[in-house]
Amino acid sequence: MSKEIEILLPKMGESVAEATVIKWLKSEGEMVEADEPIIEIATDKVDSEVPAPSSGILSKQLCQEGDVVQVGAAIAMLATDAAADAAPSAPEPTRELESSREPGPSPSNGSAVAAAPAMASVGGGGDVARTGSTGRFYSPLVRNIAIAEGISMEELDGINGTGSEGRVTKKDILAYLPNRGKGVQDSSAAPAEVPAAKAPSAAPAAKSSGGVRTIEAPPVPVGEGDEIIEMDRMRKLISEHMVMSKHVSPHVTSFVEADVTNLVRWRDKIKKDFEKREGEKITFTPLFIEAIVKAIKDFPMINISLDGDKIIKRKHINIGMAAALPSGNLIVPVIREADNLNLVGITKKVNDLANRARNNQLKPDEIGSGTYTITNVGSFGNVMGTPIINQPQVAIMATGAIRKKPAVMETPEGDVIAIRHMMFLSHSYDHRIVDGALGGMFVRRVADYLEQFDVNRTI
Repeated sequence: MSKEIEILLPKMGESVAEATVIKWLKSEGEMVEADEPIIEIATDKVDSEVPAPSSGILSKQLCQEGDVVQVGAAIAMLATDAAADAAPSAPEPTRELESSREPGPSPSNGSAVAAAPAMASVGGGGDVARTGSTGRFYSPLVRNIAIAEGISMEELDGINGTGSEGRVTKKDILAYLPNRGKGVQDSSAAPAEVPAAKAPSAAPAAKSSGGVRTIEAPPVPVGEGDEIIEMDRMRKLISEHMVMSKHVSPHVTSFVEADVTNLVRWRDKIKKDFEKREGEKITFTPLFIEAIVKAIKDFPMINISLDGDKIIKRKHINIGMAAALPSGNLIVPVIREADNLNLVGITKKVNDLANRARNNQLKPDEIGSGTYTITNVGSFGNVMGTPIINQPQVAIMATGAIRKKPAVMETPEGDVIAIRHMMFLSHSYDHRIVDGALGGMFVRRVADYLEQFDVNRTI
């Protein structure tokens, strides 16, 4: 005897509420094996696949490619054999279909989502729910921006949306903010196409509407032989996230040059024995992360997020590490509770996440929940950088290339010039909540831990 079960979109990290269907990997009526991928999905953090919870026939697809589906919503029906059900199956995300279940919105439409309890807004705005009075759905990021800017539900409903089915995108709401309250609504206007023969403007074009001047990007001419390359989905998301971060946070960057000679000598001395014993290579990244974790314990107000005028002080230290993908895009897997790991544990987590990032094998919940991020610009030979904060964090550190340089050293016999291993640390932070004193002391403390590294240390 067979029965049908629903396959639900699984939870993909505490900050991920929805995913976009990229591609069905199995067709209706097709036999699937347990744990075999049936659909490819994408969030604003990572692409992944949803496996079948058990063997059976994919009897019905409940969403289409391009649909946006909420976490926990049904995406497909699976006809399984009753005998097979006796075997262990994934605890989530399936549930047996019950005819007595209360009716709800059809999961076949990615935009048909029941309204969730309203979220209180900040700064005088009204409640911001998942759906407005018109039934239009608002993504978690759009709602968070609305809350931070004090935009009421009524005001949000009035913003023109350029997304699927008229949805308000991040671009729409960010374009709306500069003209808010001025009677100008231009968020839905797309840049006009410009003939290739038209010369570019020397500065961004300005136009006047109702006495209000708005700035538009200058026209970009396309010359003969030029190649037009469409951004891939991940690059578009990175672009939007970076623009949003610069819009939300006033960035300040402090720099410190650190003498890491002892650290370099120690690693050179132990790396072969370490690899032989642990089966892992030890790079500089785990050593940098260890120093950052120690400094965060000294300055816990770096390990925070800002929600309107409320400061959220994080209990755990979750370190994101920016990793370059073969495609040239960037992804930031997270080492959770790094403060509970020793150097060996951090090293193994760094190597595991980096390897799986390069092979596109990261899970969605390994991308979110970071509280501080490190990016190693030195791996590309850069001596320093000015990194953009990974929202909703308030700070990020870039580690530059380690280079041999002549440096002045103080000795009992007087100052001498010696060849030392030197590097720059660049610390970007959100000046709304992190002042120069804290931002500067933090990066100086990280440098102190690196400079004071015990060359006789054992692990």
